[in-house]
Amino acid sequence: MRKLKNEELDRLDIEGFKNANKTPVVVVLDNIRSLNNIGSVFRTSDAFLIEKIYLCGITATPPNKDINKTALGATESVAWEYKESTLDVIQNLNAEGYTSLAIEQAENATMLQDFKVKPNEKYVLIFGNEVKGVSQEVVNICTGVLEIPQFGTKHSLNISVSAGIVIWDVWSKIKVKKNPT
Repeated sequence: MRKLKNEELDRLDIEGFKNANKTPVVVVLDNIRSLNNIGSVFRTSDAFLIEKIYLCGITATPPNKDINKTALGATESVAWEYKESTLDVIQNLNAEGYTSLAIEQAENATMLQDFKVKPNEKYVLIFGNEVKGVSQEVVNICTGVLEIPQFGTKHSLNISVSAGIVIWDVWSKIKVKKNPT
């Protein structure tokens, strides 16, 4: 088995990405402190053709060398916008018909493996601060809460790891719904 070279991967260029049909998912970062985490979420969002990222509250914005270090150019391909209030962003997206899902540990949360996508549904995935998580006021207005099951001694995963797991899981479920075998 031979590893493929980058030029063999047939990836989109930035213009191709911007014109591609996007996955009906918006990512919202609620007060993320780490610039490396922000960059990693951009890179994951690029990999799965995410519609847009909202950077809210204290979340830093591109251009920034520490974001770029992990984003590897994804800040140029993925649409993004800064908004002061995560609450306002979620209220607006809810009004536009999105299903808003906080990624959090909460009462009556749906375990990620049990989450089922609905045909023609648009989703918002909200990831919270590294210490405090998604703010309670944002959780209160979300359509639901998704939880990544964990079985070890730690109470949480790094936000970039959580984003990678959840975005891939939701993307794969959307793709299966669109292309059942």
